[in-house]
Parts: sequence; C-alpha cells; structure tokens
Amino acid sequence: MVTEIFPGVDAKYSGYLDVPSTSEVDDPGTTHLWHLLDNEEELIARGIHPVGTLVCVHGNPTWSYLWRSLLSHVSDNALPWRVIAVDQLDMGFSARTGKFRRLADRVNDLGDLIEGLGLNGKVTTVGHDWGGIISLGWAVAHQEQLANAILTNTAVHPAGFELPAALRLASNPAVHGWGTKSTDAFLRVTHSLAQPALEADVRKAFMAPYTSADKRTGVANFVADIPFSEDHPSRPALEEISDAIRSLSVPALMLWGPKDPVFSDRYLRDLMDRLPHAQVHRFEGASHLLPEDRDIASPIFNWLDAERDSKNSSRATALSDYRPMLAELDSRTDDHSIAVVDINPPRSLSWSELGERVNALAAGLAQIGVTAGSRVNLLVPPGIELTSLIYACLRLGAVIVVADAGLGTKGLGRAIKGAGPSFLIGIDRALVGARFFGWPGTRIAVENLPAAKRKLLGVAHTVPELLESGNSAAHDAPTFDEADPDADAAVLFTSGSTGPAKGVVYTHRQLAAMRDTLRETYNLKAGSALVAGFAPFALLGPALGATSVTPDMDVTAPRTLTAAALADAALAVDATTVFASPAALANVLETEDALDGPQRKILENVSLMLSAGAPIPEPLLARVQSLVPNARVHTPYGMTEALPVTDIDLAGIRAAGSGNGVCVGTAVAGAQVAIAPLGSDGQAGNEPLEEPNLTGEILVRAPHVKDRYDRLWITEQVSTSIPGWHRTGDVGHLDDQGRLWVEGRLGHVLHTATGSKTPVAAEQAAESVAGAGRAAVVGVGPAGTQAAVVVMETVPPARRAAPAPVAFAHAVRTAVERTGLEISAVLVVPDLPTDIRHNSKIDRAALAGWAATTLAGGRIGKP
Repeated sequence: MVTEIFPGVDAKYSGYLDVPSTSEVDDPGTTHLWHLLDNEEELIARGIHPVGTLVCVHGNPTWSYLWRSLLSHVSDNALPWRVIAVDQLDMGFSARTGKFRRLADRVNDLGDLIEGLGLNGKVTTVGHDWGGIISLGWAVAHQEQLANAILTNTAVHPAGFELPAALRLASNPAVHGWGTKSTDAFLRVTHSLAQPALEADVRKAFMAPYTSADKRTGVANFVADIPFSEDHPSRPALEEISDAIRSLSVPALMLWGPKDPVFSDRYLRDLMDRLPHAQVHRFEGASHLLPEDRDIASPIFNWLDAERDSKNSSRATALSDYRPMLAELDSRTDDHSIAVVDINPPRSLSWSELGERVNALAAGLAQIGVTAGSRVNLLVPPGIELTSLIYACLRLGAVIVVADAGLGTKGLGRAIKGAGPSFLIGIDRALVGARFFGWPGTRIAVENLPAAKRKLLGVAHTVPELLESGNSAAHDAPTFDEADPDADAAVLFTSGSTGPAKGVVYTHRQLAAMRDTLRETYNLKAGSALVAGFAPFALLGPALGATSVTPDMDVTAPRTLTAAALADAALAVDATTVFASPAALANVLETEDALDGPQRKILENVSLMLSAGAPIPEPLLARVQSLVPNARVHTPYGMTEALPVTDIDLAGIRAAGSGNGVCVGTAVAGAQVAIAPLGSDGQAGNEPLEEPNLTGEILVRAPHVKDRYDRLWITEQVSTSIPGWHRTGDVGHLDDQGRLWVEGRLGHVLHTATGSKTPVAAEQAAESVAGAGRAAVVGVGPAGTQAAVVVMETVPPARRAAPAPVAFAHAVRTAVERTGLEISAVLVVPDLPTDIRHNSKIDRAALAGWAATTLAGGRIGKP
C-alpha cells in the first residue's frame, strides 16, 4: 500500500490489484500489479450503492493523484458514485513492466484492469492528456458498457496537426533521454504549467512516484510513443481510435484549459468535430493541468446528474410563425430603392443590388468551403460590407461570429480563440492581429492586397475574389438550401464588463424572434429608415426591411459619435429611427452647438429614438428629447443574451419618479419578467415571483432569449437553473404597476453587517449632490462585514485620485445615508473605469480592489 500521506487524498483510497495481462507485449501468463485510488470500501461502509462508476485515466507524467478532487467531492457530499483513479503501468505506483508499452498496449491494459475489477455495469470514462485517447480507445471498443465520456485537455492528434513545440523538443533524440528519464526536467516543466502555481507539497506529491531514473522509464516511453509521423508504430492505433470516436453516441463532456501550450484549442475544436453532441466548458486562464487549475469535480458531478436537454428552456412561445431573416430581402429582388448606405466613403446599394451581392458572396464563400454550420468570424466595421457578409453567411446557414474590437485586443483574441471560427474575414488591422496573435480561421481580406502583404498576412482569399467567382457562378443559377430554423446562426459576444466576454449563441429562429420583437414593440415596419449608431442593431436593418446607415464614427468607441455625424447619417436616408448608446448620445449633446440649420431640421423628422446599452438618467433623456423634439424617446433594457427585455419612454420615466434603482419599464412584446428574491445570505433564490417590491435577481423568458452560452456549459447551467427562465445576473424589483427597477448587478451587491444592500439607489443619491458626476458604490472587506465606499467623478473633474474634500464628502455621505446605507469613505477620481464597448458600464470589481488598496494606505494610483 502507499502509506505516505499526500495532501488532498486519504490514504484509505489507495490499493493494489494484481491483474492478468492479455497484451501482446507481455509473455503469456504475465500479471501486473496496478495501483488505484478507489472509494468502493467507503461507499460500502456508508451503505451507499453507487449509481455509476467513473474510471479516471491520467496522462504523462502525472498519476492517479490528479483525480483526488473527484474522490473528495464524493466523500464530502455523499454522492452515490464510485470513483476509480488508475495508475497506468510503468507510471505512478503501478508496476514497472520492463516492456515498451505502446498506445494499443495501453488501451488493452485498461481493458484488462476494468475486467479485473469486475466492472460489469456501465462505466463513465474520464481522461486527461494521453489518458484521454487511451480512455477513448477503451470506450470505442466497449460501447455497450460505456455510459459517458469525459475529457480534459487531450487530443487525438489528427493528421496535419504539428506536434506541440514542447513535445517536439522532448521527442528530439538529443534531448529525449536526458529530459524525460535521466533527469526530472520533463516533470518539472509539466508541473510549471499549472495556473496558479502548484503548492510545494502538491508538486512533491506529483514527483513522488518518479524519484529515480528507473522509475521514469514509463515517462520516457510515453513521449517516445507519440505517433507524430505517419510511419510511427502507434500511428495505426491512433488513427483507428480517432475515426472510431465519431461513432460514440453517449453523452460527452469536455472541460478545457485554453492556455494549454501542449493541447491548444485547435485540439478541442477537432474533438468537437468528432463528438459534435458533447457539452463543452472552457475555463479562461486555465492551462494544461486543468484538474489542478480549476474545480472540475463540481461540474462533472453536476453534469452527470443533470438532464441533458440541449435546448434552452427559457424561450417562450414565438410572437408569430417563423419567418427567415432573409425573407424581407428576398421579397425585394426588383426593388431599386435604397437599402443600405455608407457615409465614409459615400456609397449605397438598392435592395436588388444588396440581394445580388449577398447571393454572389454566398456562392463565393461556398466555393471555398463555407457550409452550413461553418463558423465565420467577421472583423469588419458596420456598413455595406458587413451587412452583405452577414446575410451571405445566413444564406448558407454558416454561423457568424461577431467579436468586435470594442472588447480590446486581449478580449478580442480570447473571444475569437474561444469561438474557434473556420474562416476569418477582416480589414487590414484585423488581419495583422490574426497573423500576430495566431487567431484561428482561413484568412479572407475585405479588399485586394499587394502580393507581398497578402503573403505576409497569410491571406488565402479576398472578398472581391469571392464576389467575382460568385457572380460567375450566378450564371448557373445557384440555389441555396434554407437554413434549419433551430440551427446555430450567430455567436455574439457580451461586452466583457463583468468578466471575460462570453459567446452567446443564437439560432436562426431566435434572431428572427429578436427582429419580430423589435418590430412589434416599436412598430418598425418595412419602409422605415434607421441610423444604427449602436453596433448590435446594424445587422437587423435588412431583416426589418428598413433602410439603414451607420454614422461616421468609431463604433468601438461610442463617444466618437458627434451631433453632426448623427445628423448627416439621418440626412443620408431621411431617417425615422435612431439607435444609439448612452455614451454616444452624451457626446452628441456635447457637440450639438455645431449643428447647422439643415442638420437640426432632419433631426426634427426622427420619430423614434432608442438608446440601449446602459440605463439613461432622466436629465440626459430630456436633453435628447429637445434634440429630436418630434420623436418618441425610448430606453430599452436588455443584454446580449436577450435584447430587448423591457422598455420605457421619457414620459414613463417621469411618471415613475424616484425609487430604489433605475426604472426600465415593462416587458416588451412576447417577453415575461420575474424576480428570484435575495435570501438572508444575499444569494438569489430559485423561485420566479412576479410579486411587487421583492428585491432579487431579474429573470426573463422570451422567444428571443439566447440558445446557450458558447462552450461554457457551467455558465449555461447556472443561467438556466430555474426551468423556463434565463437568470440575467442583474438585481432589481417590480413595482405595484409591474414596472421593473434595476438595482445593480448580483455581483455588485454589498454584504454589510446590517444585511445585503444593492448599490444603485445609493449611487443615484451620491450623484444628486452639487458638483457630483458619476458614482459607484462598492464593498470593501469580507462578505458579511463589508464597508460601503463611494468612488465618484466630480464636475469639474478631479485632477487626480484622492479622498474627497471634507465638505463634499460630508454632503455625499448625508445624501447616501438617506437610502439606508452608511458610507465609510468617499474617494474621487478623474474618470471611472468603464467597459470599452459602451463606455458606460462602470467596472465596479476593479474599483473595489482599488478602493481596498487605497484605504489600506497603499499608493493612490489610477483605478
């Protein structure tokens, strides 16, 4: 027995089993002593009959210790699962066989062990690294016994993928023996991949079975057995398993650390192609040793116990029968009126021209391999080019991936890699980023490029080439199959203002429902003309049958929209409707003095002004109303996952008056809103209630709620944990008239000694003080004893971050304390940190950390 005490695993789980070998590499009658971590005896002692068995297979150079969290999770929670973590032969504390065991042998060895254990019932395999393909090898050969397949950072190394650099080095004959056997270098390098770094006692535990060269023979042989060349002895076994896993129909779960320098996201994408029904969760920031980097036990057992319904249950009944997104465009093939306009440089397309361009692009894309389900990343500013590409992709049933530069370079790259597009279409700047950062996808340039630049950027095609080839194909009258309404249509990314941006998947039916909701709520009929100063709405113009134009602005920086640019865009299409973000409208108002007579006159013709992206205070809306005096001024509330959810106009805001939070109105057409009340611990409950004056998490159900979060199974399960509802993560309440008031984010609730407090009412009170700008109220200290701190801008702006002047701080404290929240400190800053996309969502998490450092006596820097 292994008697040494290793951190995190009870020695009682350790045991040995002598197992006869049927491997061809061994002599007849050979047996091998296997070391296992197994909780069977504990379950028997507790009188628990397991509902299933997990067989967990480690890779190189770890051992069964890697799976200790699964054993402890079962023990701590009395879960009825048997967990068996094996040490492969020549690895861990299992026997050193003296034989070179290849992939086929190791698959066979696993089968010998499972038979030796007498596991006749259903088995769930769990694999990591090379243990992944070994577990899959057993799985495909024993499908009648297989219950589920779980994988973490592994690969089947399909042909065409290069061996990762670290493994190429370890496989080099000049390095192999020294790096993998004579020294413990390979182990130390592998352990260094952990994010965060392993504790010293955990590193020691991982090293324990490999303390001498003779104990590291299996480590060396594992590396030597990597079948990276076509004539490698293990290549046939690898290819057989790689092909055979496509036949697996059991539920599958893939948990992944995307920072893995060995098995990168391309291996995940390959596995997803082979197991398209698998649930996936990518843990941003995690690396190769995922079971060390993150809690994988909770999601694994939650997944095993969950109903595996692949469709989001938070969708309500559609407003009407499904009508494809291209239906309006297809009905206007002979319409020569203007459909879409570019301001800079000036350009326009009629409905018939737009339809021809969309069909030509679709044909050209099809010729280079874009098919239904292909993911196409569009890194193109709003306008004619982006509109044409979006609808060409929808025509083919391809999935558009929209991750804009508003996420910032780091966030954009993370989003693109997470979505894993097969094709990437971009402007020059985007192509440079793709080349420099290694973003996935066949690269397609929006414009023709000089040969040298094209080669440098790795561009395979250009949009003009696609148009030319597509127009040529048009003579053959190409036909396109209509997309499946419930197939994926788009992956849209959240702003990243509350953590890494999340990919949100919409089906064709859900995109159409979003269009229908906007049409029904705001009477946006065909023939309308809209100015899309808010990027998410740029793609909806043709679907609504509305002529659309994007103002001359940087859509990734809403504050760049000027009043003149807005008016010029409205003039270009004789606009009746304007979409813009609060930050954009704020700058429009700041620059309205530059408007001339004709520009002011065209704005008087606007009949509907919509501002989405963040709540808008009544004084700002009132000023907007004066700019568009004949318009209905509305501010819908929603999120990337469901846009819009509720709506209110200026008159409604005035009628609601002041209250705890921001009044965002009543549910839009087809939507329903409820509240999951906060408990005494500040956590939201699981019962949707529509009673007034209950503060809790805001829930929504609607036909246009997202299908799921992309490759974020854990996040998706949390968001749909109340059947039939999407959990928004926002906190608020319904009033006696059924209006929704938003009180902040669930993660921003302050957990003070006197209970849980939402921040928005306190922030509004702080902003009411003379000389105040925007304010954020954050909690500093441990949950349950947090102190409330106000961090705010001033008018005029403070020159540097500092404690607020005494008189000003007193006024803020007095105003805020009327809301029932005691303030510990007031800090002023020149600018509050906001999200890049909207320039309006305050990063309260960053402010809380900054405030804690500042109040602890640290250097007062910029938050």
